[in-house]
Amino acid sequence: MKISDVMSRAPQVAKPSDTIAAVARRMSEIDSGVLPVVEGDEIVGVITDRDIVIRVVGEDRDNEICVSEVMTSPVVTCVESESLKVATKKMAELQMRRMVIVDGAGKLVGILSLGDVAREDSARTVGHTLEDISEG
Repeated sequence: MKISDVMSRAPQVAKPSDTIAAVARRMSEIDSGVLPVVEGDEIVGVITDRDIVIRVVGEDRDNEICVSEVMTSPVVTCVESESLKVATKKMAELQMRRMVIVDGAGKLVGILSLGDVAREDSARTVGHTLEDISEG
């Protein structure tokens, strides 16, 4: 099974200049814990709910700061044509619950989450991946 068979397509994105407050509201509205950060056609980072909690709330920073100040960069990606097994292995090794997915040219095409894997893959694979992610 390929990543493209199970990933969530056309994710919403943030810009480096967006404020944390605006991004947090958008995440709440779309019920997502991650937004790729793009500038033009280039993926320059990701902003996660964890980034916001640790780097903004935990450090008592103003929520009007720019995403670029707290985003995670560089971005780890997988190519949509790769096998789901490759992606889940990478997610486990890097202790990631979500993976940015690109096409062959490196353009953003989707997000793969453990939830996507759970809906399409066996419970055993999800269990192993979650166990590996949680070991860190």
